[in-house]
Amino acid sequence: MESFTVSITLTADREEIYNAWLSSEGHSGMTGSPAEVRTEIGGTFKAWDGYIWGETLEMEPHYRIVQAWQTSEFSDGSPASRVEILLEETADGTKLTLKHTEIPDGQGESYKQGWDDFYFTPMQVYFSKQ
Repeated sequence: MESFTVSITLTADREEIYNAWLSSEGHSGMTGSPAEVRTEIGGTFKAWDGYIWGETLEMEPHYRIVQAWQTSEFSDGSPASRVEILLEETADGTKLTLKHTEIPDGQGESYKQGWDDFYFTPMQVYFSKQ
């Protein structure tokens, strides 16, 4: 299993980012791709035309989100990986730290790049316009 931690500072407050991550409209807006998100512990989500799906496991409003997360690239029967999002206010906005663990061997670098390309880059644009 592989894991990594990445972070970005966004020009938004913790509440905006937290609420966007956990809503269909907000998640779709910040990534630029339609998403379906159920906003509760045990709620499911699907993003990027069904490429990503999972379930929200833990929530600490405006501070922390933990999700079981997998993609269509996981082999059949492979358990979900784990994504933990931590939000910390800074002088410049909010530092989002993402810890992605329990990734199938050989896929970590691809997902690390994917978070940057398909989440962090469009999120910078989205939150700079809010």
